[in-house]
Amino acid sequence: MRDKPDASSSRLQGNMPQSDQRSHTATSRRDCPEDAALTSPARTTITLTVNGVSHRIDVEDRWTLVELLRDHLDLTGTKIGCDRSECGACTVLMNGKPVYACAHLAVWADGADVLTVEGLAQNGRLSPLQQAFIDHNAPQCGFCTPGQLIMATALLNAVLRPDAAQVKQALVGNLCRCSNYNAIVEAVVAAGAQQGGVA
Repeated sequence: MRDKPDASSSRLQGNMPQSDQRSHTATSRRDCPEDAALTSPARTTITLTVNGVSHRIDVEDRWTLVELLRDHLDLTGTKIGCDRSECGACTVLMNGKPVYACAHLAVWADGADVLTVEGLAQNGRLSPLQQAFIDHNAPQCGFCTPGQLIMATALLNAVLRPDAAQVKQALVGNLCRCSNYNAIVEAVVAAGAQQGGVA
């Protein structure tokens, strides 16, 4: 003689409509702390200064610095090119040093001072380096320009009047898909000569 099935078991296994079964399963999973830990990314509160403005922000530990800048601080001048540390389009200065923001986690910038291309102009006036890029037709499509400007700024902050060879060496990690390298080098050399190294 077969045992009579338990009423609650029967209801869950066969008598409950499929939509209710899905809802019951989803609710059970939501209520499980282990599942919640798997589905909710870890978050950390960080403080940083970007272009002179202080920010305190709750970030997901998986965010890159470029994601934080573009998607959450609305600083879209920093570009995402290769997204694997090869093209230099995402270059920013962190504590005065150039870093690829696509390969740098946002949590690593806790307490840092970050400069993006938006921070180069002051009081509505382009920096001497930005003006030199215009004067020498350095931007073409413009996609790589923010990274080129930031890397060149780091160079001019370290070397007062770089020559062409020094500029080429400094910008070797910044690709220009338009191949406008000669004009970019000329612009950086001119900015250094004109301003005595002030970017």
